[in-house]
Amino acid sequence: METPYPKPISPTQTRIGWIGIGVMGAAMASHLLSAGYSLTVYARTPSKASSLLSQGAHLADSPQQLARQSDVVFTMVGNPQDVKQVVLQTNGILSTLNPGAVIVDHTSSSPSLARQIYTSAREKGCWSIDAPVSGGDIGAREGKLAIFAGGERSVMEWLKPLFDLMGRVSYMGEAGCGQSCKIGNQIMVGANLMGLSEGLVFGEKAGLDLRKYMGAIRGGGAGSMAMELFGGRMIERDFKPGGFVEYMVKDLGLGVDVVKEDDDERVVVLPGAALCKHLFSSMVANGDGKLGTQGLITVVERINGK
Repeated sequence: METPYPKPISPTQTRIGWIGIGVMGAAMASHLLSAGYSLTVYARTPSKASSLLSQGAHLADSPQQLARQSDVVFTMVGNPQDVKQVVLQTNGILSTLNPGAVIVDHTSSSPSLARQIYTSAREKGCWSIDAPVSGGDIGAREGKLAIFAGGERSVMEWLKPLFDLMGRVSYMGEAGCGQSCKIGNQIMVGANLMGLSEGLVFGEKAGLDLRKYMGAIRGGGAGSMAMELFGGRMIERDFKPGGFVEYMVKDLGLGVDVVKEDDDERVVVLPGAALCKHLFSSMVANGDGKLGTQGLITVVERINGK
């Protein structure tokens, strides 16, 4: 069967594959099913796919089988090394992907790896878009994610009917630019979470009612999306993950741990992000890597003897 690019995407003709059905990936994939698309998933632990299968998804035995029968393959896995394995290795997606098919990587990953995948895909007559997301579990469930896309603009526009089911896509530039935007996003989110954590610990030590305190300052310069998403959770001690702390360490590391990039001018000194990474890393060291990022407040509390 001929793959559809650049024919218009439609639920009756476009076959979709999905690899990575964790907290966010499963919610994102479910929106495609709800819109009537044919969806095939691959999971190393097939039982984790039961919810999507009950909604009509099909289960593939391997990434190669999934790629062979898909026009668009989405990946939403944990780390750059997972992306590299599932896409580029001899038994990965590109080994069986049909010419004209498109890989969309939603994983927060390395810009240089995104450029490598793009080059490898073009060599096979395929396309790739790096499209990491922001918005956490709530954004994924509600279809309100911010999606940062890098690659060919025409391919991103072609994919827009699918992106629109999951959130709002912004075109950031050539391959790798989506990933660079996500790293920058995480640098800002980390700084917001650190300020929010310290402000709440300070307010509690000062004897303030934290609910009233947050209500008083949210309309001023201290107000932020981080406060709206995480302030109440911090106060309620709700540390269920929308995004894992261990992934925040990974994301910040992509910005601050770079020793050598393709182009040296891409490397930036980021002292604030390095401090945020250190604090989040202390959570991982304490066994809290699977908590949500709002758990950063516990680090500030420990420093203050609570």
